[in-house]
This record gives sequence, C-alpha cells and structure tokens, in this order.
Amino acid sequence: MSWMEEKQSAWLYRQAAQAETDPRISKLFLTLAESAEQQAVIWKPATEAVFVPGMRARIVAMLLKRIPPRRLRPVLAAIKLRGLSAYDTPAPGHVMPTSLTEVGKSHGGNRGGNLRAAVFGINDGLVSNACLIMGVAGAQVGNQSIITTGIAGLLAGALSMASGEYISMRSQREMFEYQIGLEREELAEYPAEEAEELALIYQARGMELSRAREFATELMRDPNHALDVLSREELGLNPNDLGSPWGAAIYSFISFSLGACVPVLPYFFGLVSTRALMVSGIATAISLFVIGMALSLFTGRGSLLSGLRMLLIGGGAGLITYSIGNWLGAAIA
Repeated sequence: MSWMEEKQSAWLYRQAAQAETDPRISKLFLTLAESAEQQAVIWKPATEAVFVPGMRARIVAMLLKRIPPRRLRPVLAAIKLRGLSAYDTPAPGHVMPTSLTEVGKSHGGNRGGNLRAAVFGINDGLVSNACLIMGVAGAQVGNQSIITTGIAGLLAGALSMASGEYISMRSQREMFEYQIGLEREELAEYPAEEAEELALIYQARGMELSRAREFATELMRDPNHALDVLSREELGLNPNDLGSPWGAAIYSFISFSLGACVPVLPYFFGLVSTRALMVSGIATAISLFVIGMALSLFTGRGSLLSGLRMLLIGGGAGLITYSIGNWLGAAIA
C-alpha cells in the first residue's frame, strides 16, 4: 500500500535525522520526511487509517539508536530511504556532476569486486581443502583415500560456494529490481516531487539549491534518463550493472576449485604418503603466502606482512586438523 510505504518512509526519515550527527544530512532527512508526508496525501485511503510502523521499521529504528546511519546504508536503502548518496560528498577540488555520465560514478560497477571475490574464493578453497586433507592424512590412511577425500572436498565446497553465491546474488538483484520498480512508479505518479528530492540531495552534497533544482529538472526531462539518474543518486544503484547470479556462481566455483586443487594434486603423482604430504604442505604454504600478498592489494597492508599472516593462519589451521586427525586415527585403531 503506497500510503503506508510513504508514511513509514517519513517516520524512518525522522528517526534517521535524530540519529544523524551531521546537520547537513540531518536536515536533508527531515526535508525528505516532509516530502514523503506530502506524497502520502496523494495515496490517502478513503477511510480513516492510522499509521503504525511495521516490525521491520521498528527494528531499523532501534538499530539507528545504536549504529550511525552512514554505517546502515544498505539496510536503509532496502527499506526505501532515499538520499543516502548525500554521504558521497565530493572531496575538496572535485566538481559536482553535470551530465548522466558523471552521475553516480561511485556506483559504476562490480569489476574490482569480482577480482577481490576471486582471490578470496581461491583462498577459501585452498585453506578448507588443505585442512581436510591434512586431517585425513593425520589419520594415516592411504593415498587413494586422501585423493577421494580431496576431490569430494573440492566438489562439495565449490558447489556449496556456487549455490550460495547464486542465491545471494539473485536475492540482491531481486531487491534492487524491486527498488527500481518502486522508483519508476513514483516517478510516474509525482515527477515534480522526485525532481525536488533529487535537488535536495545535490544541495546536501554542496550545490547551491537554485542550481540544484535547475540541474535536477534538466536531468528529469527524459523519463528513462530520469529513472537512471534517480536509481544512481537516490538508491546508489547502476541499473546497467545489478550483478549476474550465474556469473557470481561460476566465478565462485572456478576460483574455489583452483584453490582446492593445490593440496590434493601431489597425491596424483604416485608419491609415498609421507612425501606426498610434505609436497602438499609446501605447495599449500607457498600458495598461502602468495594469496596473502595478493590480498594486500585490497587491504593496503604491506605485502610481506600480509603474506606471512596468511601463512601463519592457514598453516596453523592445517597443523591443528592434522593433529586431530592423527589422534582420531590412533583412537579408532
């Protein structure tokens, strides 16, 4: 029900305004609350209705009392709060956008995220399968059993990762599509109010109000163009890049499998169990160090320190599982 959604948005905007310490953004939330109240009038039911915030809205309001709105941006966006791109205030010396190509640049795509996900996927596959193999090897079983265990661990982990990524990305995409659909309906019902909300966002980000209104009006002339702009600036979404569930699943499956192959490969070369375990351990240790160095690209930490930390964490996990496997093998025997 649109009346209920607008009333709930207005209520939540006020909750966010109370929690926001930045006066500029707090004022924006209060102004958007008034705008939502005005839009609720359009959808006012024929019979008298009393607004009562829903359970989800009350939970979000409770969270806002403990967590700053800036850190709750994904939650606030999911519950239909707009204007969150006001947090993306341009740094000194940066100009405000003047065309669609410059609007919402910070939400332009997920290519860098794919690279980061691939590195983490390889790391997950490496550590989990290495620990599994170390644990089984510690129980003093034959190479054939270790190979079977390693392949089973690779397939189980890769399929689990792929299915999890697919469901996660599909759910996220459906949420984004729902939000863009709501924005499309609101744009059709009250375009002038949507233009004013967009102008208020630009004002909160540092643009003079009259210029912000002119700019917003110009951007809203074409409905398709307007929906693109509103999706970027009000929702923080790029409609052309909402993420591919199948792409995420395939990416996760391949990256996890690559990592999981490393500790099990030495057992395919007919080495005796102790030598195969040693080669597997060395290959895993080198891979852990290299992956740790690669992760430094995303953390900003020193590559050597990051590599050593990953080696210690992964190596420690492997030694623990080997010890437990050794103890279980002796106890069962």
